[in-house]
Amino acid sequence: MPKPTKGPRFGGSPAHQRIILANLASQLFQHGKITTTEAKAKRVQPLAERLISKAKRGDLHNRRIVLQTITDKGVVHVLFTEIAPRVAEREGGYTRITKIGPRKGDNAPMAVIELVTETVEESRKAKAKGAKKAEPAKAEPKAAAKKAPAKKAKAAEAEAEAVEPVETEVVAGDPGDADDVVAEILAEADAADDAIGEVAVTAAGAVDAEAAEFGEGSFVGAEPPKGYDIKGNRDSMKFHTPESQWYGQTEAEVWFNSVEAAEAAGFVNVLAGKGEAKA
Repeated sequence: MPKPTKGPRFGGSPAHQRIILANLASQLFQHGKITTTEAKAKRVQPLAERLISKAKRGDLHNRRIVLQTITDKGVVHVLFTEIAPRVAEREGGYTRITKIGPRKGDNAPMAVIELVTETVEESRKAKAKGAKKAEPAKAEPKAAAKKAPAKKAKAAEAEAEAVEPVETEVVAGDPGDADDVVAEILAEADAADDAIGEVAVTAAGAVDAEAAEFGEGSFVGAEPPKGYDIKGNRDSMKFHTPESQWYGQTEAEVWFNSVEAAEAAGFVNVLAGKGEAKA
C-alpha cells in the first residue's frame, strides 16, 4: 500500500490533485526548474523521480506508462532522449528543492524544484571545494587570536623602550638642576597665593565701602548676617520690616539690623503714614 500523503488534498478531488501534480511534473521536465510552494514541490518530487526512473529504462512499455501521466508527447520525448541520458549514472536524487522564502501577499513558503543535471563526480568535486574554502575561513580567527598577544607584547616592549631614556636623563642630570626646578615651583605657588589674597582683600574692601556708605548696622550683599532682617531699596530709599505685607516680595539691596540704622541711612519706612509702623 502506498504511503498516505500528509496534509490537505490539492484541488477539490483526488482527480484534480493528480492533474495538478501531472502539470507540475510536465513543466519541470520542459523548463528544467519551476517555482512553486513548498508543499507542492515536496508532493511532486517523488512523482517526477519515479517518471525519470521509468524513462531511464527507455523501452516502449515504460514510455506508454509515462504517457498516462504526461500527456504531452513533446515533453515525453525530451524526458526520454535528453534528461534520462544525463542522469544515467545516478541511482536516485534526480531533483533538488531549494527554499526561497515566503511569497509576497499571502506569505506562503516558496521553493524552487529543479533537475540535477551535473554528474556524480562533478557534485563530489563541488562539495570538496566547498569544504576546502570553509577550512581556511575557520583557521583565520585562530591565527588572528594568536597574533593578538604577540602584538600586545611588542607594544609593551615599545612603551618600555620609550620610557627608559627619560629615566636615564633624570638620573644623569645634575642634582642642582632639580633643586632649581623645585625652587621655581614653590615661588610660583607663593605668587598665586598672594594674588588670591589680594583679590579677597579687594572684594572685602569693596563690600566694606558699600556698607560704610549706609553707616553702621547696614550690610550690602545677598546673604546678610544674623539679625539683619530689614530690607532696604536704593531706588525708592524705603525699607521694609518683617511686619510689612510686601516684605516677602521685596528684593533687598541693603540690609539693616534695626529701624534706627535704616532711618539714620536716610531710608523711610513704607508703613509710615499708614499708622502701621511700630516704634
